[in-house]
Amino acid sequence: MTSPILLKPGLYIVPTPIGNLKDITLRSIETLNSVDIIACEDTRISGKLLNHYGISKKLILYHEHNGERMRPRILSMIEEGQSIALISDAGTPLISDPGFKLVREVHARGLYLTSLPGPSSVMTALTLSGFPTDHFIFAGFANTKDFDALSKIPYTLIFFSTANKLMGDLGRMQEVFSNRDVAVLREISKMFEEVRRGTFVAVMEHFNDHPPRGEIVLVLSTPTAPEEIDWQAIDKVIESALAKVNPMTSKDLAADLAEQFSIPKRDLYKRILSLK
Repeated sequence: MTSPILLKPGLYIVPTPIGNLKDITLRSIETLNSVDIIACEDTRISGKLLNHYGISKKLILYHEHNGERMRPRILSMIEEGQSIALISDAGTPLISDPGFKLVREVHARGLYLTSLPGPSSVMTALTLSGFPTDHFIFAGFANTKDFDALSKIPYTLIFFSTANKLMGDLGRMQEVFSNRDVAVLREISKMFEEVRRGTFVAVMEHFNDHPPRGEIVLVLSTPTAPEEIDWQAIDKVIESALAKVNPMTSKDLAADLAEQFSIPKRDLYKRILSLK
């Protein structure tokens, strides 16, 4: 283990491993071993990492639910001459956590601040996906209300998901992002790491047969060039389906045709209603 060094008072943003405990830099270990206090999300999770590297420091909690109360306390500690490391449960702090509010106030008070490079599930997933990396957007946890706006952006898109929400997220994405492929990256850096990449249909079929577990990142490719849609031919298919004795519901028919023709389900649903 590296020996402690003298640090100036301030806030030190320190990335921690996203799975494999070996994925931590020597500088991060040195900083955690040198600060006066470590602010973390969960002392149980952080304690395992610190114990692994023989680091014994005072821990204080800083997370979404106590941020308003803890920020003034942390700022006062720095102003009194203490060095504080900010870590998250895994990866680089401030990514989908309230750390940016603390950083904003550190800037406002003119206090010392630095951020160490290190592990990030967002960047690791992007590099594993095989999709274009020159332009990308991280959109946090998948949220349907953001999809329409994001669908107009021709960049690689990155989302967080969870095992119990994955199939629902993929299903809703398929309706809006039908002109993109998807990569599901699960348990990054851990023993059962998995990268499943392809069309929404293929990826959903896999996870329908193999229910996912663990932490998940979704990456959507850049849009493929739109093909000329032969609506005349599709209208004939719709009219034939509607003419059956027991026709499918409009919703089911739209879903069936969306998979067949790779056209957004909502566009087909509108077309079906107009032909009824």
